[in-house]
Amino acid sequence: MADKILIKTPDVEMSATLNKSRTARAIYDALPLSGEGNLWGDEIYFSIPVGLPIEDGREVVDRGDLGYWPSGKAFCIFFGPTPGSAGDEIKPASAVNVFGKIDGSPEEFKKFKAGGTVLIEKFK
Repeated sequence: MADKILIKTPDVEMSATLNKSRTARAIYDALPLSGEGNLWGDEIYFSIPVGLPIEDGREVVDRGDLGYWPSGKAFCIFFGPTPGSAGDEIKPASAVNVFGKIDGSPEEFKKFKAGGTVLIEKFK
């Protein structure tokens, strides 16, 4: 069975399912994690104390993907286009390791306000 996490912000609480990548395992093992969330278009990101190399890096991701951004050691939640996107594509600032997917509606994260706390913990 795949590992699941719970993402909590002041306005949204949602589970996500992790894939079987080394990145997913390293992040899961580091939980719980929290930080002050930043917004870059329809992406929430915050720095985490996990340093990982690029692993099957993706320049374009899908709505609801969770990504690890090696350049900024950041946990990323993609819920729509970013300033780097063209049209409806979702383009990170640079390649990310996609390590999971939101279980519910990613659009719920549009409620998030920059500076809010993001807490990631193991789903019980």
